[in-house]
Amino acid sequence: MTDKDVNKVKRKGTFKSAPLPVEAHTGVALVGEELVKVAVAALEDVKAQDIQVIDVRDKQSITDYMIIATGTSNRQIGAMLDKVREAVKAQGVKPLGEEGKGDSDWVLLDMDDVIVHMMTASARQFYDLERLWAGAEQSRSASAAHHSPENPHEHFTKLNKDQQ
Repeated sequence: MTDKDVNKVKRKGTFKSAPLPVEAHTGVALVGEELVKVAVAALEDVKAQDIQVIDVRDKQSITDYMIIATGTSNRQIGAMLDKVREAVKAQGVKPLGEEGKGDSDWVLLDMDDVIVHMMTASARQFYDLERLWAGAEQSRSASAAHHSPENPHEHFTKLNKDQQ
């Protein structure tokens, strides 16, 4: 977009087919732990629950970190996906892919070094990824400390009660 086009857009508002120009990220794209920090901050910003980071560098070669977060509804999971995608794109990271969009109980955002799993509480309990990666180093977000296995979220308690 030329300077003349930018002035035209600013003067007349936005065209339906052309969004306002966005400043390109000129720094180095984030990787590893820095990307994890950005993703966790974005998840915390949209009130994701029980955010857990699992270091899987020594366990497999697909990715370095997995982040697992719980959303209270499919709509919140969609908002979590949008927020993380926007936050990492602002830092110069282009996600490789997304799976499970729409009204899915499990949405995945693949950013190569970091994979973010966003799930409903029932899907998270059913698939139990934390147990699958039990040998890997795990850490919980500070805001998710009250959702530890010793002190489960009330949704898990209700779900367990309903299944009995």
